[in-house]
Order: sequence, then structure tokens, then C-alpha cells
Amino acid sequence: MIATSFEEFANALPRHGAVVGLDLGTVTIGVAVSDVFRRVASPLETIKRKKFGRDAEALLALTHGRDVTGLVFGLPLNMDGSEGPRCQSTRAFARNLERLSDLPIGFWDERLSTVAAERALLEADTSRKRRAEVIDHVAASYILQGALDRLTHMETT
Repeated sequence: MIATSFEEFANALPRHGAVVGLDLGTVTIGVAVSDVFRRVASPLETIKRKKFGRDAEALLALTHGRDVTGLVFGLPLNMDGSEGPRCQSTRAFARNLERLSDLPIGFWDERLSTVAAERALLEADTSRKRRAEVIDHVAASYILQGALDRLTHMETT
């Protein structure tokens, strides 16, 4: 089920269970996962993209054994909030994945997530080579943490 709003996504989730955050790029997919109480997002890994079938298989394999209850895709909106070709590609990937999984799928505005991840890695004095290896799944954790914070806020209001 692809949610039409973040509120619909939140309502589709059970009370507890991990959520996976995804930073979908043309070459890689950054993956992050939350704890079952949905408080903290942790970078997990970066999947090298091949064909959709292999990408989906690798992604869904990461969800097994982690009590995953939902997927959050970073939506690469333009700075003015409009959707461009990258958003269309992300939505198409989500539609194709929906056929293979019963997990609810939601979207989260990912503007500046890679910038924030890069800044954090620079502040941690991470080497250029290591930054290139981890940037995508660190960006996915920024995307996921934003969504988790919103879920927490929705529970308290």
C-alpha cells in the first residue's frame, strides 16, 4: 500500500515495529533502519543498483528478521517543492516494489538530507574515500530520522 499522505502512512503502521528509510539514487540505494519503538534511525548499508528485480530482492532481504513494518522513501523534491524526474523515478520504484511487498510505503521530503549527511561526516573527520562509501546510507538515516520525529510528534498531539 502506497500512502497518499504521511498521515495515511502513519495510520497504516502497527503500534510498534521497525521502519526502513531509503535514499534512492541512480547508482545506489542508501538504507537505514529504526529500532522497533521508532525513536532512532541507524544507517544500515548501501545497495549497488543493478536491475529492479535484483534491487528489490536485496532491499526486501534486508527487511527480513528486523521486524520491519513500513518503508519510507526519501522524495527528492526540487528546492521550490515541485516534483521533477527524480521524484517520478522514486515513485515508479515504489509502485513496482508495492507489487512484491505488503509493507506500507510512505514518502518523506529529502531536500538537503545528503548535505546534512556530508556535513556530519566532515565534522567527524571522515576520509573522502570513507564518505563516498557511507554517504548514501547516512543520508537515508537523516531521511528516516525526520520521518520518525514526525511520527513521534503525531503520537503526542
